[in-house]
Amino acid sequence: MSWTTKSYARRANRAGFTLAEALAALMFMSVVIPVTMQGLRVANRASVVSQRKLTAMQLAENQLNQLIAMDEWRNSTAFGNFEEPYRQYSWRLENQAWDQDAMRLLLLTVTFVAQGETYEVHLSTLVDDSQ
Repeated sequence: MSWTTKSYARRANRAGFTLAEALAALMFMSVVIPVTMQGLRVANRASVVSQRKLTAMQLAENQLNQLIAMDEWRNSTAFGNFEEPYRQYSWRLENQAWDQDAMRLLLLTVTFVAQGETYEVHLSTLVDDSQ
């Protein structure tokens, strides 16, 4: 055997992973991958819920403004669903007495389902009941 063949043989013996190193890497990956996937699921869920809450708040503001402008807030309780493409959102208006002046407290609640859980967004305002 020549000198180059011997040095190549020594390097070949040291190259690669041992069985123990490969098993340790697999074990490490079996822990890291599920934790990473769970983190991605949580981040995705938070993103979806956040987007839906923003939409629900915009719908609530529009609905409350419409009820006040059309003077439909005087009904003690009003409720309904939004039109397409927001059918999954429903709303409910509560009209409560306010203890100061001739004011009424309007509380509009928008309800929606995101990833199997029900969420609510609340929006309130005071209106003058003296008219």
